[in-house]
Amino acid sequence: MARGWESKSAEEQAQQHAENREADAARTIQPQAADQMRTRQLLELKRERILSEKTSSAIRREALQSALTEIERELANLI
Repeated sequence: MARGWESKSAEEQAQQHAENREADAARTIQPQAADQMRTRQLLELKRERILSEKTSSAIRREALQSALTEIERELANLI
């Protein structure tokens, strides 16, 4: 009976080790994806703020349009 428990423990340890390696691999990729996602969200929030802004000034509208064009270019580069 002692051998049965030992072999199960060894199998469990091997399985745990494999799961830990997979989790470590996922964590190394995740920060890059998280940074890209945060950047995308920030750009989308800026875009929404610009689109929601109302102004009667032609100069201000031109500046907003220029900023919107730049943000959309950056969003396209993230894809």
